[in-house]
Amino acid sequence: MHVLFILNDPAYGTERSFNGLRLAKTLSRKQAQITVFLMADAVTCGKRGQKVPEGFYNLELMLRAIARSGEVLLCGTCMDARGLRDEELVEGARRSTMDELAERTLAADQVLVF
Repeated sequence: MHVLFILNDPAYGTERSFNGLRLAKTLSRKQAQITVFLMADAVTCGKRGQKVPEGFYNLELMLRAIARSGEVLLCGTCMDARGLRDEELVEGARRSTMDELAERTLAADQVLVF
């Protein structure tokens, strides 16, 4: 089964992206094919070098785990609007486009939006 996750909320400040990534990570361990597409403020989840307080969740680590067996894509237009460069991305994540999101949407068995 292929599941596409579309995340819109920022890395920190709300827990919507965190909860979406929790589910994506859990499903990837259950043999689902996972694609995570970060758009709008969610592109901040894909920034490398996140420093969080001890004991607090770290979205960089979560995305790296998902990228090992799935895809982590970021909206290039949204990255540009927030000054996020390709070389700043989490290992395994990459810049993408709306055309690629459309392709992944058509190919997915399920699309979940957070």
